[in-house]
Amino acid sequence: MRTGTTARSIAVTGAALLAVTACGGGDSGGSGDTKADSGPKEIKVYGTDGNVGDPLGEQFQEKGALAGMKGTTPLTDLSKEFKDRLLKVNPKLGNTFNYAGESYDAVVITTLASAMAQSNDAKVFAPYVNGITFGGDKCTDFAACLAIIKGGGNPDYDGVTGPLAFADPGEPAVASFGTLQFGPDNKIDNSLTEFLVVGDEENAAKDEGPAAAAFGSGDGKGALKIGTLLPLTGSLAFLGPPEVAGVQLAVNDINAAGGVLGGQVEIVPGDSGDTSTNIATQTVASEQQAGVNAIIGAASSDVTKTVIDTVTQAGILMFSPANTSNDFTTYKDNGLYFRTAPPDLMQGQVLADLITKEGNQSVGILAQNGEYGTGLAQVIADNLDNAGLGKDVVDQEYYDPNASDFSDVVQKMKDLNPDAIVVVGFDESGRIIQAMNEQGIGPAR
Repeated sequence: MRTGTTARSIAVTGAALLAVTACGGGDSGGSGDTKADSGPKEIKVYGTDGNVGDPLGEQFQEKGALAGMKGTTPLTDLSKEFKDRLLKVNPKLGNTFNYAGESYDAVVITTLASAMAQSNDAKVFAPYVNGITFGGDKCTDFAACLAIIKGGGNPDYDGVTGPLAFADPGEPAVASFGTLQFGPDNKIDNSLTEFLVVGDEENAAKDEGPAAAAFGSGDGKGALKIGTLLPLTGSLAFLGPPEVAGVQLAVNDINAAGGVLGGQVEIVPGDSGDTSTNIATQTVASEQQAGVNAIIGAASSDVTKTVIDTVTQAGILMFSPANTSNDFTTYKDNGLYFRTAPPDLMQGQVLADLITKEGNQSVGILAQNGEYGTGLAQVIADNLDNAGLGKDVVDQEYYDPNASDFSDVVQKMKDLNPDAIVVVGFDESGRIIQAMNEQGIGPAR
């Protein structure tokens, strides 16, 4: 099901930009438009999905510390109605909805696959997952899709995050990305957010899976139990609240529609922490003991790597709303790992396109030394190379995300003196950018 050659060709082909829509105003010139004869060169600063959001700005007291900094993240132009519903689940979300839609869709797809199989055994319902997202009859919510299944049909779920259209590796062939920009208040300026749709539904898998089981023929093992493995603590904790809210909202909607397999879907909540702790392993063990059929998470690709074998070898489905590492496209997962987040091959092109579009001729990539940082940094560099910026003008520097001081790697970026710097990191990005500001190469002016 997950062959390396096929998966990679799908991802590369699917990276073509199909559409661009803007919400509000146009380009404000980025974080560092060079002003002729006005002093040192102003370097443009970019971020990625691990750090671009209002929580990064909360680390700064000085007004304008992040002003003009841009970044990309898998992000859908979520409707006001959906955001309002998320805020009812968690009023403290503010303006941070990263991966909330992906989390919602992961739960809905999992539950619909269970309904198609009439089983809560992941080994039985996993083969239906891809087919839920393409072919068949269009539907946009759980209730409508369930009605199709009850009628003996095959649903094509176009979810909160779009058409999805999973490719053979169990990941989107189509995805939406947001280009975000910080304002002078160190918060994302929503009026400048742009959304780009990447990929092509033609790259979806061709096999829709087994024929549906007769509705109501359930295997007698009870309703569906879903565990969560999401960052309530650690370096990605800012992503936890919107992801948890997305899961809870999906379960609320599913249970309001009658649940699945004759019962209500149950959530077994759990923290993933980060790779500096053993929290994820403990959570998985606890949820396995609780008898979960599926786990939503983890958010961090590095964390997923620490538990994916344990989860899938136990016959539990693992469905991440935020993993972007390209490694999972070909990972040997017993057919039990899926994700609603697109692989880095897509984000790397989106960010490289933004960097080159804004006229940068030299780029420094400052990335955390881990699955997320090294993988995404290389994809960005490869796409910059394809765009004509060779290895002589694109430099990659890696750092320990648990370091107490980042002045050495920041000094390397200063010595490099590029037109643009990309910071690929998590919570520690705030301290890196603070050091960049102190050395005069950050977004603060």
